[in-house]
Amino acid sequence: MNDVKTIAAYLCSRYQAAHGQRIDEMKLHKLLYFAQRESLIRNDAPLFEGEFQGWRFGPVLPAIRESYRCDDFGPAGDLGDAQAIVDDVFDSYAEKDSWSLSRLTHGEISWKRSRKGIAPSESSANPIPLDDIRLDADRMRQRRQMLDQYGLL
Repeated sequence: MNDVKTIAAYLCSRYQAAHGQRIDEMKLHKLLYFAQRESLIRNDAPLFEGEFQGWRFGPVLPAIRESYRCDDFGPAGDLGDAQAIVDDVFDSYAEKDSWSLSRLTHGEISWKRSRKGIAPSESSANPIPLDDIRLDADRMRQRRQMLDQYGLL
């Protein structure tokens, strides 16, 4: 399992190199969420430890929030087996604006469950259990299988 700060540092570094600017915090959290979900799709195992919370604009990792504010991720280290997953997620989502990524995460079962009973305008730090992210991973895996079956992937 990888250290989430190493993955965050890699995403920040790659974004800086590709776009000439610092990745915004919302986008970073969403890319980390999609990387976690993608690891569950491909490997049926989490990419990193850490519990997302169902914040107003989507999943957030509190530890990453603090590191982002302090610019304290450390160097972007070797991701090993996680490299392909993180690169695929970056290639698929990094070009999208942060608000679009937020809307995508609002369609996830895991985020919706974490926000149950909470008004859209209210803050919340409710956890997003890994098992709920697995439900989203299973749903995405089935969607991809269906698209592949019909030659659409």
